Amino acid sequence: VQLQASGGGLVQAGGSLRLSCAASGRTSSSYNMGWFRQAPGKEREFVASIRWSGGSTYYRDSVKGRSTISRDNARNTVYLQMNSLKPEDTATYYCAASSRTYANSRFSNSYDYWGQGTLVTVSS
Repeated sequence: VQLQASGGGLVQAGGSLRLSCAASGRTSSSYNMGWFRQAPGKEREFVASIRWSGGSTYYRDSVKGRSTISRDNARNTVYLQMNSLKPEDTATYYCAASSRTYANSRFSNSYDYWGQGTLVTVSS
């Protein structure tokens, strides 16, 4: 499975971005999908995840209410809509796919495949 993240860029505080993650190869709509981010000098952290069915979503507290994760299984694509962006949201964002249905989606070691990352920079 190959994951291609896109949609990052430079935005002012309060602005919005929509990140996309396109899956190719041996894709499966039964994969759980997640977004993580890593700021310079910091560890990678969980941002949001969505179950394969799309019925359950999870968010880190700091983005809850400002972000929405969704998926289009027909297009093999997952989205992360981010609104009211803050400078502390600046990071490289990575999408990931997990074949482990019952693994905790907040942990990076629950995922089997990773995209290359897309940089989000929020200016104050």
